[in-house]
Amino acid sequence: MASFVTEVLASSGKLEKEDLTGKISKLSRKVEEAKVEVCDMINKRYNEFLPSMQGAEELLWQAEELSKEIDVLKSCIETEVHQNLDTAVTEYAKLKQQLERNTTVIAMLRHLEEFHIAMEEFHRVLLEKKYVNAAKQLEKARHSGDSLKAWKGSELPLLRALSSELTIQRENLIYHLGDEWKKLAVWKLPSSQETKGPKSFLKTELHLTLGGTKEAQQNLLSCVLQALDIQGELQHKIKLFGQVLLENMLKPLIMYPGLNVEVSEQPGEATLLSLQITETQVEHPSPSQVYTKLLLVLKTLHTHLLGVSVGERKVSVILGDLVCQEMSRCIIHECLLYSIPTDSSQLEQYNVVIKETEEFETSLKEMQYLQMDCTELLKYAQDVNCHFASKKCKDVIVAARKLMTSEMHNTVKITPDPKLSVPKLPGPGPGDNKGKKGVKKPEPYRLENEKQLGARTMCLPVCRISESVQQLMELAMHTLSEAVGSSSQCAIQLFFTVRNIFQLFYDVVPTYHKDNLLKFPHLAAIQHNNCMYIAHHLLTLGHQFRPHLPDPLSKGAATFVDLVPGFRKLGAQCFLAQLNVQRAEMLERLSIARSFSNLDNKDNYSEASKAVRQVIHQLKRLGTVWQDVLPVNIYCKAMGTLLNTAISELIGKIMMLEDISSEVGERLHILCQTIIDEGPLVLNPLPDENKNKRYQEEVPVYVKKWITFKELVIVLRANLQEIVDRWAEGKGPLALEFSCPEMKSLIRALFQNTERRAVALTKIK
Repeated sequence: MASFVTEVLASSGKLEKEDLTGKISKLSRKVEEAKVEVCDMINKRYNEFLPSMQGAEELLWQAEELSKEIDVLKSCIETEVHQNLDTAVTEYAKLKQQLERNTTVIAMLRHLEEFHIAMEEFHRVLLEKKYVNAAKQLEKARHSGDSLKAWKGSELPLLRALSSELTIQRENLIYHLGDEWKKLAVWKLPSSQETKGPKSFLKTELHLTLGGTKEAQQNLLSCVLQALDIQGELQHKIKLFGQVLLENMLKPLIMYPGLNVEVSEQPGEATLLSLQITETQVEHPSPSQVYTKLLLVLKTLHTHLLGVSVGERKVSVILGDLVCQEMSRCIIHECLLYSIPTDSSQLEQYNVVIKETEEFETSLKEMQYLQMDCTELLKYAQDVNCHFASKKCKDVIVAARKLMTSEMHNTVKITPDPKLSVPKLPGPGPGDNKGKKGVKKPEPYRLENEKQLGARTMCLPVCRISESVQQLMELAMHTLSEAVGSSSQCAIQLFFTVRNIFQLFYDVVPTYHKDNLLKFPHLAAIQHNNCMYIAHHLLTLGHQFRPHLPDPLSKGAATFVDLVPGFRKLGAQCFLAQLNVQRAEMLERLSIARSFSNLDNKDNYSEASKAVRQVIHQLKRLGTVWQDVLPVNIYCKAMGTLLNTAISELIGKIMMLEDISSEVGERLHILCQTIIDEGPLVLNPLPDENKNKRYQEEVPVYVKKWITFKELVIVLRANLQEIVDRWAEGKGPLALEFSCPEMKSLIRALFQNTERRAVALTKIK
């Protein structure tokens, strides 16, 4: 035991002489021997009853010594193992790091090898024109290059050289593919400097080369397109091809009806698509012509160029995604837009166009140019009712505005008999009288002395209106007749377009013709009649069409009555503005008469006489201008108002005079008598002079101050007794026209202050 402990203590600091495992094994054997001895002693002590005190003490000492040796060994193990454990971990980490570097270097070398093999294979298959394999090898090389770049040493010159080589070889492959593509599809285009027109596109040609057998051609085409797809260049190539195809062949065939496409086959060599032109007077081609020409081009391309599958799709799908939307828009704006009917009776015939459009799109789907179920082109053709209404409304508004801005002086005569060409509307439906056969309609209740309205109660009076306004009303009537029998949406659109026509007239005409309406009395009268004519028809226009229009128009929405007050006011304001202009001119002429004072002066009398003559001339000129234009009652009221203005001004000026000598009174009488003699002659509303006498005899009806003026003229030449007699104690004709102060003032101005004048004044009461 002592030798064993000595050996352990001798090697306490160094375990290199004997390994730890061996020592632990020896210790384990000693422990086992001690265990056997202890068990043997206990067995003898308690089982065989052999007292052995000395032996027990010796065994106890041995156990204590062994426990000490175990503690020393344990301490030694803990110290030595911990030191060697830290050293082992450090060494292991270094070895692991070195192993990883070696692994990475091996992987990089493997990638370099793969890159080299791929590039070598690429060059080999490229020379053999195996473009698909070349593209795949180039992709492998690119993948290896990307793996190399992921390494921390990607900035090494070797990696930069590999990247540059990869780029160069990719461009080399794309160049070869592009060269092959150019041989397969060769364009001949017109010069960009040539003016755009159908003849400039006659130089457009597309050669689809067919070198060798058809199978070999298809294989080469498939290889080129697949290689382009692998390199991500197919979309770009087809996009460029589609742009050229669209701008130089598809769009010209849509836009110019004289252009046609011709496909000629050159056996074993090429297929040629060229544009030809034929003379035509048609401005826009029909949809069927356009569809036929486009399908010929697209079918030829599908057969010889675009029918090849690349991956899970065909090349025609790519081209269709790029050009079909733009092609459809061009067809809509250059062809279908102009094929929309302008008359509702032609809408049924448009079903042919809808069917042709469906067949055209079906053909495109069969060739996989189209993938969608519902396209913009077909949707446009199917919405023909809406487009018809929109086109009709646009044409109507344009035509209406043209009429509104045309000359107003071209007039037509309106008589009580209607001259408008009212469209024939459908009769009541078969169900309107259902269940009422044999039932006699009750007669309305009539009063015994009931007065019936005249046949012309609701008719316009005879007058003249602008020819353009009559055409405008006919346009409105025709547009409303188009709404009859149309769809609800179409009818609503057309109805409100008619309302917009009249609202446009209300806003445009007074503004556009503003200066002329103030400058020319003739035009002001015509505008007055125009507005009254429109207002007259608006009263019944809605009621006339309402029963024949679809809901909700038939339920009361179809009305124009709300526009009537505005048009009446517009016509009245226009004519009143002209009357004010004429009234201002008249008063300005009378103002030069210097209040008709000092007429004993020859110059003053001459000025006053001139002013009166000018007023009469102005009224006669207006009468000539408005004659046969204005309705008779409006004409007489207008001329009577102006004449009343003139004589009211004369009455006012004469009544303001404080001293009227006999000579001045005589001259005033002459001036006023001129107006009395010639004033009624301005009331000549009709071209027939004999018929005007009636209105000239009714001057007091239209000129309020006419009787007053005539009484004043009598007073100017009468003596005091005649004046007193006509006053007749406040009951005579003078008393009806003048007040007591006015009459006394006039007597004081005409007569000197004498007893007779004083007596006469006392009788004026």
